[in-house]
Amino acid sequence: MLLATQGGGSPWVLLIFYVVVFGGLMYFIAIRPQKKEQKRMAALLSSVEIGDSVITTSGFYGVIIDITDEDVIVEFGSNKNCRIPMKKSAIADVEKAEVE
Repeated sequence: MLLATQGGGSPWVLLIFYVVVFGGLMYFIAIRPQKKEQKRMAALLSSVEIGDSVITTSGFYGVIIDITDEDVIVEFGSNKNCRIPMKKSAIADVEKAEVE
């Protein structure tokens, strides 16, 4: 009889507490950093200009020579005939052109 009265709480309250704690933990570990990264990439892609050096998601280095709303034309290597249109989302990193 003594053991039954020492529990003190409902198992539902404890379950709800754990769900809230784990939900908050998942938000701060998984969801929040992902949203920050998405905002950073959106800002990066919106700041792309003609003449910027870019690295694509496939690892190619190139220079942007034309921009539309969703696409860019990137020139790869020293060969001026190697121009490839691609989506802006294929850009992984941007290095701004130096102003002379």
